[in-house]
Amino acid sequence: MRFTISSRVIAIILSLLVAGVLTTLAWVAPTLTLQDGVLAAGITVAACFLLLYLMFEALIFREINNIYEGLENIKRKEFRRMSSKFLFRPEPLKRMRDEILDMAQRRQQEIDELKRLQVLRREFLADVSHELKTPIFAAQGFVHTILDDDDVDEFTRKKFLQKAASSLDALDALVQDLVTISQLEKGVVRMRRQKFDIAQLVRDIFEQLEMKATARHVELALVCPTATPNEPLQVVADRNRIRQVLINLIDNAIKYGREYGHVTVTLTESGKGIRISVQDDGEGIPKQHQNRIFERFYRIDKSRSRESRNAGGSGLGLAISKHIVEAHKSTIRVRSELGQGTLLEFKLPKSKGPVVVPTAQE
Repeated sequence: MRFTISSRVIAIILSLLVAGVLTTLAWVAPTLTLQDGVLAAGITVAACFLLLYLMFEALIFREINNIYEGLENIKRKEFRRMSSKFLFRPEPLKRMRDEILDMAQRRQQEIDELKRLQVLRREFLADVSHELKTPIFAAQGFVHTILDDDDVDEFTRKKFLQKAASSLDALDALVQDLVTISQLEKGVVRMRRQKFDIAQLVRDIFEQLEMKATARHVELALVCPTATPNEPLQVVADRNRIRQVLINLIDNAIKYGREYGHVTVTLTESGKGIRISVQDDGEGIPKQHQNRIFERFYRIDKSRSRESRNAGGSGLGLAISKHIVEAHKSTIRVRSELGQGTLLEFKLPKSKGPVVVPTAQE
């Protein structure tokens, strides 16, 4: 049976025992001779010392053993076995034990997080190496073919140089995206917030992506129930960055949605903000992948990865979009069901007042 007497109970027992010894000594002392009285006093002091020593030793060693037991539970990550905390606990050893266990739990959580980040770093380095090798090897192949063969005709030479240039352009886009996402993560990039019509921005993006949509026979649609020509939907955000986000979302919807399908952008007033959603009618995203699609270079499957590279994507579009939206104090949410398409949405604060007309540079 485990010894679980608290320090208060030990103090009470100790007090009763000492009081009993002293009372007995006081009761029998008048009948004792001087020699017997000195002997009795010595026995009383020895008995009190022994009681104090045994009680404190039992208390201290019990708490130390509990501390060791708690540390063993920390090593085995069995945090549920740790003792519960109390708002007020006068026992110093118990308080020390709880502090040690709490500190050990925090350190274990930090270690687990560092291990997770280390795994992500290794995966990221492997992904970057893989993504960089593809355009580099392609450009090298075309250039070395021209250099090694002096009999290449002018038409073939120009064709190979164009392919090498395309590979280098893809490499440059990838590097630029890596720089952008690094700056966004560090908070170096500042959002230049201004008022603008989000509905007009979506229409401009539709015109820009019209050829891609036509190639896959995808119909682009803007649903804006509350907007009118006289009352456009104004938001306060960095127009160029939000444009980048919408281009990424709509372009992905075109690429991964159903051919001969529809891509719908819906703008809805929600409280003090405008909810922006981009929906396709493609195959959808499995549940186990939905929380990871915003990671850099994350691949749901190899076929989608090859399709993305063939279409000129860097694999960083959703990661960049996530950081831009978070810099606007919002969050991109994904809702998807297999066979029913995917919906990505985020929210921007709306504003009242004159709309800022974008310049030609924007």
